[in-house]
This record gives sequence, C-alpha cells and structure tokens, in this order.
Amino acid sequence: MLTKETDKLESFLGMNSSFKGELNVRGTLRVDGTVEGQLNADHVILSESAEVKGEIKAERIIIGGRVDGNVRAQELVEIKSKGKIFGDIFTPKLATIEGAELNGKVEMKKEERKVIELELKAREMGKG
Repeated sequence: MLTKETDKLESFLGMNSSFKGELNVRGTLRVDGTVEGQLNADHVILSESAEVKGEIKAERIIIGGRVDGNVRAQELVEIKSKGKIFGDIFTPKLATIEGAELNGKVEMKKEERKVIELELKAREMGKG
C-alpha cells in the first residue's frame, strides 16, 4: 500500500501508548495504541491493535484496528481484514479486504474537473 513517497514512517504511537487531543503530523503516522480525539496527517496507518475514538483526516488511510468516528481521505481508505469502522467514510476510493467491518455510510465523490468549465467559458467568449 505504501509508495516510495510514503514508505518513510515519520511518527509512531506505540502499542502501550495512549493519546488524547488533536494530533497533527506531516508525513506518515502509524498508530498501534489508543487515541481519543482527531488525527490529521498525510498518511495514517492503524495496526490491528490500534483504537481511535474520533475523526481521522489524511490523504490515504489504512485501517487495521478499530475506529469509532468518521474517516476522511483525499485519495484512498483501505480497511484490512481485521479493521472495524463505526462511523462514516468520505473518500474517492475505498478498498476493503474480506472480514472488514463497516457500520456507517460511505460517500465517494471524485473531484470535479475544471477543464469542462474552461472549455464552456472559452466558447461563450468566442460567441460574444
């Protein structure tokens, strides 16, 4: 799942660790412990032992543990076989592995392209 630009792990919350509040990370954040609050990062990886009560926002999110809250990804959400989400998912792409649990709604909207608008404006300007 990780690409060359995301394979470097910048931040880590260990298995016997807990965090309460809002955590903002540039780069990749791996969580093995528990979080109560909001996670904001470029990429978020939750291991099977991770538990998050709150919202996760990132470009790409991999869920191996449990999330009680909404998940918002700009690119992709992947739910592993032991991953559990009790909340809504907002992402253009969703991948689930057999055994994953999702209790919530999924909203998949792709970013609209501006090319069509520019072409229409150019045509309108040409007519006037």
